[in-house]
Amino acid sequence: MIRLALLLTMLFSMSSFAHENYIFIADNNITSIPVKDLNESMIDLTQQTEIAYGPAPEYPHNKEYTQVRKTVYEKLKAAQAKLPTGLKLCVHEGYRKLSIQEHLFRVHFQQIQRSQPNAAYETVFNETTRLVAPARKIDGSENIAPQFTGGAVAVYLIDEKGNPVDMGILPKDWLKDKDGQLSRSLSTKISRQARKNREIMADALRAVGFVNYPAQYWHWSYGDQYWAYQTHQDYAVYGAWQKS
Repeated sequence: MIRLALLLTMLFSMSSFAHENYIFIADNNITSIPVKDLNESMIDLTQQTEIAYGPAPEYPHNKEYTQVRKTVYEKLKAAQAKLPTGLKLCVHEGYRKLSIQEHLFRVHFQQIQRSQPNAAYETVFNETTRLVAPARKIDGSENIAPQFTGGAVAVYLIDEKGNPVDMGILPKDWLKDKDGQLSRSLSTKISRQARKNREIMADALRAVGFVNYPAQYWHWSYGDQYWAYQTHQDYAVYGAWQKS
């Protein structure tokens, strides 16, 4: 019995370790993946009525957050069709421009720096990338943040009246989650109902080809470098979106 208990403990520890030690979104293994952009057009969610969106995150005057790649839009509709009656997807954010990405990275970097005043710059930088992809890597070279591509979305569930259901924390409140425990896809700090709602959403999104970034239950992508890494593709099909 003792040996069995030890074995179960080891298996549980290994499982927890695997869940906690995901690869960060700006890890070199991801950012080094080649990009062969399909030059696919964007769909503006304000021009359709099937997928809910808004209000604008972080910057109320940002009018570009409602844009996603055409295939991403089609996949969102397909995922929504798989949800139980009474639930719908709501896109908190799609495309994000460079200036906003830089600002959010700087804000979170300073937040971590204040909480770890003796930490080295590299340590703070890397910890910041857990929740915010940098516009530039630590060596100063350019980085293609998922939000630049139009292939990544922040999404959660709403009910038939458009009200958010229990997700543990909403994407708009991510900066309040200083240790990131509530935001993690497999958080143990949220209610049973929130865990169930996350599972429902995750099952629908995975079924149509999206991949999740485990640090944020709301972050799902298709076609970007993180998607390419998770699905073992030779290259990403979406790079930084270039306006025509």
